[in-house]
Amino acid sequence: QVQLVESGGGLVQAGGSLRLSCAASGNFFSANAMGWFRQAPGKQRELVAGITSGGKTNFADSVRGRFTISRDNHKNTVLLQMNSLKPEDTAVYYCAVMMENMVGVLQWGQGTQVTVSS
Repeated sequence: QVQLVESGGGLVQAGGSLRLSCAASGNFFSANAMGWFRQAPGKQRELVAGITSGGKTNFADSVRGRFTISRDNHKNTVLLQMNSLKPEDTAVYYCAVMMENMVGVLQWGQGTQVTVSS
């Protein structure tokens, strides 16, 4: 069974940085896109950043230039480096296995809380 385990969330002041890590089990990792989503209270879950199996990336406009996404297919991990954090980045962040076209989600992680104080 596929498992995704996120880590690295926490509390940070505005302008600070955090790095989220997602460790994946299973043999699917290198063949699928991976993504980071977030959901703030009262809002819909949204795609923050995605990366295809070949390393092509996609970012939400709200985080482009501040966040980077990377993956290590040997270690089955995907990282989200978040810089210049803003209070509006506060949300639960979810790692996800995605279809290669980054349209559909195949598996969700349990989520990790990121809180940015002003």
